[in-house]
Amino acid sequence: MSSVSIDRQARLPRGTDLLRFGVPAALAAVLLVFAIAAPGFLTLNNVAGVLVNNVALTAIVALAMTLAVAAGGTDLSVGTAVDLGSLAFVSAIAAGHPVWIAALLGVLAGVGTGVFNAILIARLGITPFLATLGTLFIGHSLQQLTTDGGNPVYVSAASIPPALAFIGHGSVLGVPFVLWLLAGLAFGTWLVLARTRFGREVLAIGVEPQVALYSGLPVGRILTLVYGASAALAAVAGILLSAHVNAYVPYSGNAYLLDSIGAAFIGTSLSRTRRANVPGTLLGVALFGFVQNGLLLVGWNFYWQQVGTGILIFGALLLAFAGRGSAARGRPGAH
Repeated sequence: MSSVSIDRQARLPRGTDLLRFGVPAALAAVLLVFAIAAPGFLTLNNVAGVLVNNVALTAIVALAMTLAVAAGGTDLSVGTAVDLGSLAFVSAIAAGHPVWIAALLGVLAGVGTGVFNAILIARLGITPFLATLGTLFIGHSLQQLTTDGGNPVYVSAASIPPALAFIGHGSVLGVPFVLWLLAGLAFGTWLVLARTRFGREVLAIGVEPQVALYSGLPVGRILTLVYGASAALAAVAGILLSAHVNAYVPYSGNAYLLDSIGAAFIGTSLSRTRRANVPGTLLGVALFGFVQNGLLLVGWNFYWQQVGTGILIFGALLLAFAGRGSAARGRPGAH
């Protein structure tokens, strides 16, 4: 078998295991503080609202980012994939196509974005940061060209299909559809990364890309699948966003970019080996969502909410550097 075993990579010393509890402890502290400071914070209606409005779509985009980070890169174009998925979906609905065809076209628009990224990264050797940054700018221009300078595209209120209304606002067994979909996508992403050979190969590329290449792994094909899947997930978020507001809103995907990056990297602190993982990413998204909601309830405006998010990201970086420093001290010959 020509796969690279990631088990060979040195784990962090056991003394740094306390760092892994940083994100869960921070989330518990946030819930406790805001439960005291804002009496309505832990009510069922507020928690449900946070999960649907603050967490669900960001979490799906963050799952997309998790795949890219697991492969040793990043994807600055996830917002573009959100937008292009939304644009293709709404345009197809407005043209009278069935919802399932519109959804398929939306996902394919996202996949195209991811495959373009993979060509730049795997075939042309451009770094993921620069490649996906270029795709972001191209995506912005493409949206302007296809919408007369960036005009929204609306679905007529009189012609909203029942399936579209269900995707945007429906529930199953009393639980919003968007949360069921998030649970399914999160489980599927976790299963692929943590329990399959493909997931081990992705992580191997993320740890030692040159070793993976020399070991015979089809790095180009794997990266194509990774970035294609990443963009497809982001496009799903775009479809859900469109179904919720019955419109395509230009550049709305950018709102999810920074939170998805922060959540994916904060989530790495949950792993002893500091690798991207789905549970950690979901905890990171929940942390952002509840902090932003709590600050809103206590009267802080949007700008201060962004300060709170920035502080969380700085905290994640401190945890990461602390873990790396402990790992370096724990290596043989480091003293």
